[in-house]
Amino acid sequence: MTAHTSTDGSSPAAVGQHRSYSSLVRIDVSAKSHPGYHRDNNEDHFFVTRLGRTLETLLTSLPAGEMPEGTEEVNYAMIVADGMGGHAAGEVASRMAISALVSVALDVPDWIFKADEEHAREIEQRSRQRVREVGAMLVEQGRRDPALLGMGTTLTAARSLGRDLLIIHVGDSRAYLLRSAGLHRLTRDHTYAQLLVDTGRLRPEEVADSRHRHVLTNALGGSGGEVRVDTDWLQLEDGDRLLLCSDGLTDLVDDETITKILREANRSSDACEQLVQHALDGGGRDNVTVIVATYQLPEEPAPTGRVGADQADTQPGR
Repeated sequence: MTAHTSTDGSSPAAVGQHRSYSSLVRIDVSAKSHPGYHRDNNEDHFFVTRLGRTLETLLTSLPAGEMPEGTEEVNYAMIVADGMGGHAAGEVASRMAISALVSVALDVPDWIFKADEEHAREIEQRSRQRVREVGAMLVEQGRRDPALLGMGTTLTAARSLGRDLLIIHVGDSRAYLLRSAGLHRLTRDHTYAQLLVDTGRLRPEEVADSRHRHVLTNALGGSGGEVRVDTDWLQLEDGDRLLLCSDGLTDLVDDETITKILREANRSSDACEQLVQHALDGGGRDNVTVIVATYQLPEEPAPTGRVGADQADTQPGR
């Protein structure tokens, strides 16, 4: 499954005497998913969406120039979910997680489109709460249907609000950022192997060969324990390239190869094709899903965004 879109934010609602910064951001985003060579079905799912808040003046008695003809705030959101469970339960879990998260979000009456100092914390809190609600839904569905008992999924998401990027993460799918030809990992795996690394009982270079590398310590659904939702902010720079992926990619394609592909691919769709093909060439042992988004950001006339220019953390990663 493949999807691709490119937008420059120049929809009719964004044209007029006033244009918000977020509507000027250009994004080239593409996604691809493959079941691999050893699985009967694909338990991965992805989702990419454009969110907007618009104003379009239809009629007014105000003099020309006193009211914008139209303006729009634009956000982009991307999600990768990698399901787990017997039979088709994993595929159901990842699909339900994304669709339920969208449904929960649509029920919120006051969407926030700017991550300024006042609202950034609220956006984080809402994101964590929504993901926890989805986890509870999966647990409840598993209790109702014995065939789905214990189903669960990872969920790694990104939402860009102009320059501001929010990462939301549960499980062992990953988010990376390519900046100035350097690859920065934005998420930490919620696995037993990573826990052993954190406690000094396993060296980082030993994780790839560890039998614990796929033992999740945190996921949506599953046994129904409390879900820990990681969130992190960073500020995008012009030319940044974002990657969200399931472990079907990172198990078989090393960081050096990922960096090379992201750095050299002309389009996001080319990067997606090459990343998935490298995973397949490496054996295709698991489902593999990738989303690649490339950002073009114009200069801002004055410091705006989540924090002031003198406080902004522009370094990706933890």
